[in-house]
Amino acid sequence: MEPLYHIGFDDTHGAKIAILPGDPGRVEKIAQYLDNPRFHHQNREYTTWLGELNGETVMVMSTGMGGPSTAIGVEELFMTGVRTFIRVGTCGGMAEQVMGGDVVVATGAIRMDGTSKEYVPIEFPAVADLDITNALVQGAKNLGLTWHAGVVQCKDSFYGQHSPDRMPISYELNNKWQAWIKAGCLASEMESASLYIVAATLGAKAGCILNVVWNQERAAKGLSNPECHDTTAAIRATIEAVRLLTAKA
Repeated sequence: MEPLYHIGFDDTHGAKIAILPGDPGRVEKIAQYLDNPRFHHQNREYTTWLGELNGETVMVMSTGMGGPSTAIGVEELFMTGVRTFIRVGTCGGMAEQVMGGDVVVATGAIRMDGTSKEYVPIEFPAVADLDITNALVQGAKNLGLTWHAGVVQCKDSFYGQHSPDRMPISYELNNKWQAWIKAGCLASEMESASLYIVAATLGAKAGCILNVVWNQERAAKGLSNPECHDTTAAIRATIEAVRLLTAKA
């Protein structure tokens, strides 16, 4: 096949599993946990490395920020033969028990994004694959991490979350934010819903694990609120999950 327009490469890589950080700067860091890590390609926000685990080729590719670039990346990777997608990213805690430095495994996502609405109606849920979710949870357990599993909010506007009162639609943003918290939403991020919905429509499998940077709800209540920008814990749990998944295969 010809190299695809956005990701810039064809189907000769041989990977069935892709680890998807948002940040291109994290790709090489993640790839170093694989055997024989090597640069593969770079185009736009899509930086790609390859490596192996349990003798199976594994890809690491950045998706950029937000749903549109994530959806494009997943669509094109699927065209090249990838069938399993694991997002490893960051989030802000929403539930009081979720602390900076913890990891969150997203079992499902609230579809506050726009991209997924151009795939299926809003009534269709954005949910993770069970095998991948279980592997991510087991990976976190194996490493002794503090982890949480549950629903996350997936949004399109970072500043709509962090500066809602200056937005003309503040009445809706604030009311829904409180509704998500009352319903037990764990954290907020920007890619999981699009990932899950695109994977579902393609017949692929997807999961997501997130490093918690901090928790604005804890800050607002004057509670201890550690801040953690180190994504190593979520990355290590992802690698452990891929080991488990490829060992099963």
